[in-house]
Amino acid sequence: MSRPPFPPFDIESATRKVRLAEDAWNSQNPEQVAQAYTVDSQWRNRTEFIHGRDEIVDFLKRKWNAEHEYRLIKELWGFRNNLMAVRFAYEWHNDAGQWFRSYGNEVWEFDTDGLMRRRFASINDLPIEAEKRLFHWPQGRRPDDHPGLSDLGL
Repeated sequence: MSRPPFPPFDIESATRKVRLAEDAWNSQNPEQVAQAYTVDSQWRNRTEFIHGRDEIVDFLKRKWNAEHEYRLIKELWGFRNNLMAVRFAYEWHNDAGQWFRSYGNEVWEFDTDGLMRRRFASINDLPIEAEKRLFHWPQGRRPDDHPGLSDLGL
């Protein structure tokens, strides 16, 4: 199994890889998202340590059962060879209707087949009023003409 683009990355392939990851996560399909990771992928997500695709699927199911109307934007921060640094923000609300904008940074490591073998994420949640939301596209893939993080001043 492989997932292009492949390392070593250049600016074009790294930017494309980030957008493909964003699109997959915005699908909110745990099984689809998990296919971008190696079978034995290692994650640190906040305080959770996740190992392998089965745990990734379980984690994402829990995540999207709790984070409603999820919309995510990712942006390339830097890259070298098979490594990337990515920053992101996503908006969602909980069961009580409280909206949040979650901000974070990720470090990614890819194998030669373009699958992510390691993902380390640090994330902070900021409660926001519904009127302060910035991500208003219909759920799913962010439209190409929707501003990115830098364009939104995030």
